[in-house]
Amino acid sequence: MDTAMILEYGWVLLVLIGLEGILAADNAVVMAVMVKHLPDEQQKKALFYGLIGAFVFRFAALFLISFLAEVWQVQALGAAYLLYICISHMWKHAKGKDDDHKVKEGKGSSFWMTVLKVEIADIAFAIDSMLAAVALAITLPATGWGTIGGLDTGQFAVMFIGGLVGLICIRFAATQFVKLLKKYPSLETAAFLIVGWVGVKLVVYTLAHPELGVIPEHFPHSTVWKLTFWAVMIGIIIWGWLVSVRSAKKKEA
Repeated sequence: MDTAMILEYGWVLLVLIGLEGILAADNAVVMAVMVKHLPDEQQKKALFYGLIGAFVFRFAALFLISFLAEVWQVQALGAAYLLYICISHMWKHAKGKDDDHKVKEGKGSSFWMTVLKVEIADIAFAIDSMLAAVALAITLPATGWGTIGGLDTGQFAVMFIGGLVGLICIRFAATQFVKLLKKYPSLETAAFLIVGWVGVKLVVYTLAHPELGVIPEHFPHSTVWKLTFWAVMIGIIIWGWLVSVRSAKKKEA
């Protein structure tokens, strides 16, 4: 693996970890609201079962989706999904809407009914998380280390690490991540812009798929496209950081 490929894998992994952190924060908030009506001891047990479910469902989704990753329809779906969550966030941000998930507490729910609801939510978040992960990973160049399912081993490893970090975020870092985003809200906007830009990259990959051939197959791997992609990516990161720092200083003033 050459230096350029290492950098590309590193950047995508960082983007995926950031996205998984955002999704994990949402997941943690939903789980907390769902178990809120239970006694303290049962809350801990329900959350523990929820974490087990999150682990099982996320990696089940990972292995299932990995077998379909090279199907251009799945690539198109992944691109559409990334663009959707980017545009959806920007739209809600522009409208000033609260993007928090609102879940009924269900005060009459028994312990096991609450656990069932948490597990159903885990399934939805698992699909959400792994679809985002595969959409990011399949834009990476193949390492040539073999395949797992329909994915190159390196691509699969990025998805696996991202999913694992997401679970760690749910368990330990979700609250801190929410605090960071509250302090530097523009970082979230920059993160979603990056997600949208990766969605554009996946659109390019989809259009270059041999079964479609809308654009030349070699274009996604060309120097011109790679330089363009990373120039925009770095520009978004710099913009997000500068705006976040400036906004924080204004609040402190």
